[in-house]
Amino acid sequence: MNYDKYNKDMPWEEYEKILMKRPGFKEAQEETRLEYEIARALIKARLERGLTQAEVARLMNTKQSVISRVENARTMPSLAFLKKLAGVLDASLQVQFKAAA
Repeated sequence: MNYDKYNKDMPWEEYEKILMKRPGFKEAQEETRLEYEIARALIKARLERGLTQAEVARLMNTKQSVISRVENARTMPSLAFLKKLAGVLDASLQVQFKAAA
């Protein structure tokens, strides 16, 4: 099966099913799940406040590329970074432990 065969008209759900059959894909997805959840939460909060990556970076006294790396799940931000980010976004930072599925 050609796992890389993606048709631009193919619904994401259908392509995701193909990817899930790819050897090692599920494991790799689970290994990076937390990074993607953080990225998704940052993007959502930033957009809800009408801020650009550059504006968030300026408010945090960092570079736009740092915000981009977090939003692209290319790095695992520190707890100190997330606390500062929550302050900049006027949001609360919540951490929870859930029973494994």
